[in-house]
Amino acid sequence: MAYIPRLKDEYKNRVVSALKEEFGYKNVMQVPKLEKIVLSKGVGAAVSDKKLIDYAVEELTKITGQKAVSTISKKDVASFKLRKGMPIGAKVTLRGDRMYEFLDRLVTSALPRVRDFNGIKATGFDGRGNYNLGVLEQIIFPEIDIDKVNKISGMDISFVTNAKTDKEAKSLLAELGLPFKKN
Repeated sequence: MAYIPRLKDEYKNRVVSALKEEFGYKNVMQVPKLEKIVLSKGVGAAVSDKKLIDYAVEELTKITGQKAVSTISKKDVASFKLRKGMPIGAKVTLRGDRMYEFLDRLVTSALPRVRDFNGIKATGFDGRGNYNLGVLEQIIFPEIDIDKVNKISGMDISFVTNAKTDKEAKSLLAELGLPFKKN
């Protein structure tokens, strides 16, 4: 039997029926699902030091278990000494089993390591059922060795769902275990 991530199994067995009941879907295919998770990290200081991009790509690769790619600038910005085509950040897109594994590690081990943590804000929805979360320190992930970090930096995590509304997306993410703050 092939390995199935814990959250993927939980989505199929528990979350689908809970969301069908909550929103009154007639068909299983109407139930929203998580399509991908995108982690991105902007490295503004990479204009002067190219090695910082390599560190960012390496950190994102360690955190996700999938090779990250560097992002390049699309236009010149003279005030930042930025030229078109210069590497300026790193990103990685997770789908399928790796996505569920990352979400499981984020909820069970990384978020509880945030200082003074009492839930994530529910205001990060974009109106189309996607949620964005900012992490201030990459050292909350257990894969990162704090002694080998050259600079503490944050990253953005985007949860892309096929939900039609923010309410449906929030219910989906809450059922999958994201700890939203109580109002």
